[in-house]
Amino acid sequence: MDLGIAGKWALVCAASKGLGFGCAQALVAEGVNVVINARSEGPLQQAAEKLRAVGADWARANGQKAPEVLAVACDITTAEGRAAVLGVAGGPGVNFDILVNNAGGPPPGDFRDWQREDWLKAVEANMLTPIELIKAVVDGMAARGFGRIVNITSSAVKAPIDILGLSNGARSGLTGFVAGLARSEIAARGVTINNLLPGRFDTDRLRATFAGVAQKTGQAIEEVRAEQAAGVPAKRFGRPEEFGAICAFLCSQHAGYVTGQNILPDGGMYPGTY
Repeated sequence: MDLGIAGKWALVCAASKGLGFGCAQALVAEGVNVVINARSEGPLQQAAEKLRAVGADWARANGQKAPEVLAVACDITTAEGRAAVLGVAGGPGVNFDILVNNAGGPPPGDFRDWQREDWLKAVEANMLTPIELIKAVVDGMAARGFGRIVNITSSAVKAPIDILGLSNGARSGLTGFVAGLARSEIAARGVTINNLLPGRFDTDRLRATFAGVAQKTGQAIEEVRAEQAAGVPAKRFGRPEEFGAICAFLCSQHAGYVTGQNILPDGGMYPGTY
């Protein structure tokens, strides 16, 4: 299926690896020009080279110019970082057609141990930064009659996890904000906003969790991995590339009637009907 977005410009945050990279990869494979962001220069440039190879494959297959891949290493939770990404030299500035918001989750713990600064940091990264980026691009999208915004949040928004209170709170705040904005006047101007709520995907973050459990319980990491995979109805973990494919569809011309939704790719773990 041709997603109809070749030549568009996308900003994909936290895209040096994991789910962010999976989304960027899926978009480049559709001929989309991307600006990718992460804090660490080395891994980000490595990701950019991989994406350029994907773009070259698309160009050969379609007889067209390869999509551009621009990389900006910065802390996007700061005003300076956002300015650097939105004003990248040679890039589209605020003329993004697609925005994929993504940020690492705050650390787990007991809410009794968290200070006000911990809450502010979580809200800054997982609620306020996505809102600032949406504010920077949404009016331009509406003026051009096309825009796709996808926020990568967490399955914990639907099924909160007690030790992830910082994430539960901050991401739920973003979810509530998006629910209103997605149904405002922008819906009639070709702009959609949806949230992707990943379950257990095979990423560095999940593998770090396995290591932590193994250290705490004395189990082998592979034993922890097998036990956790067995707890997923699909009996496996998700792959970043299949997550990216879902994201790319939500960014496509075909998804123009899908907005304000919380989509849960979790292998069937969420037990609710709604």
